[in-house]
Amino acid sequence: MTTTEIRPFRIEIPQAELDDLHSRLANARWPEQLPGDGWSRGVPVEYLRELAEYWRDGFDWRAQEARLNTFPQFVTTIDGIDVHFLHARSGNPDALPLLLTHGWPNSVVQFVELIPQLTERGFDVVVPHVPGFGFSGKPPETGFGVAQVGRMWAELMRRLGYERYGVQGGDLGVYVSQETAKADPDRVVGVHLDSGVGLPTEDLLPELNEEERGLYDQMQQWASLGVDHHMLLRHYPQTMAFGWNDSPIGLLAWLLQKFHEFTFAVPVPDDAIDRDLLLTNISLYWFTQSAGSSSWLMYNSVKFVWPSGQKAAPTGLYSGPPGIRRLAELQNDISQWSTDNPGSGHFIAMEKPEALAADIATFFDSLA
Repeated sequence: MTTTEIRPFRIEIPQAELDDLHSRLANARWPEQLPGDGWSRGVPVEYLRELAEYWRDGFDWRAQEARLNTFPQFVTTIDGIDVHFLHARSGNPDALPLLLTHGWPNSVVQFVELIPQLTERGFDVVVPHVPGFGFSGKPPETGFGVAQVGRMWAELMRRLGYERYGVQGGDLGVYVSQETAKADPDRVVGVHLDSGVGLPTEDLLPELNEEERGLYDQMQQWASLGVDHHMLLRHYPQTMAFGWNDSPIGLLAWLLQKFHEFTFAVPVPDDAIDRDLLLTNISLYWFTQSAGSSSWLMYNSVKFVWPSGQKAAPTGLYSGPPGIRRLAELQNDISQWSTDNPGSGHFIAMEKPEALAADIATFFDSLA
């Protein structure tokens, strides 16, 4: 085996691991509901208990596993770390390849609805698991960062034989997509994002006009709704990982808390995202034991910072507000700033995949 070999991969979770998950769910020790309305104290016991029962008795992992396996999958080793990725070809001989990077706490499951939308529009699609997530290897030491992932993605696309390609992402995917463009400026033709652009840093606050201040206040209001997971994972990722790795109820509660904050326009996450899709993502975290290792971005940081931006390639944004275009253009070459797209959640690929695919296609068609 050469160090650049690309090996076929197929998801096959042993039945013993499924049985163990079901046993742990059946034998969970439930806390009492604390005083307070709705989600004011965290995930409501009644809601989580009903979802846990569905995870045990109604959710069909094997069906979801088969669905994931409809996408050709591979593993290759880059910088000593195994990178697992989906590779869906469109059949279009002139296809523009698109590399999609998922966010946290997500996985390649983020894009299972989006991929067919893109291949039908004539794109080849590559979706890797970021190291530390899913079936990719885990960073072996501290100091691993998004710039290294960007260089790994450039090498992945080189191994696949792509001379030019686009990148897309939201959440963590914004950071990685921008770093990929910086690492591979001669081949990345465009960067399409769905969050994290045009957000004011503290030094820019005095320069905001009245309209921009209103948008900033919206951002602050949203940020105040949830727990600062960056702070928590910066200090105690190992401590939290004991619970996530040993208790599926603990993992379910943690990830549902975050998805609740990321789907702030609806009462519960599965009002915005199909619950089978949510549970597929959570199951993947459980089976790969990656809840702790997936938090490397936070624990390797000193403080939270917005993506730094890049001008190596044009940038398109799915939906402008609450970002501020004037600020986005300080660090990015903005060529598309959509303001009328549907959906207001954080993981738009899971909520509105058709609309996102249309916006992606419009952006990259404009660069042709």
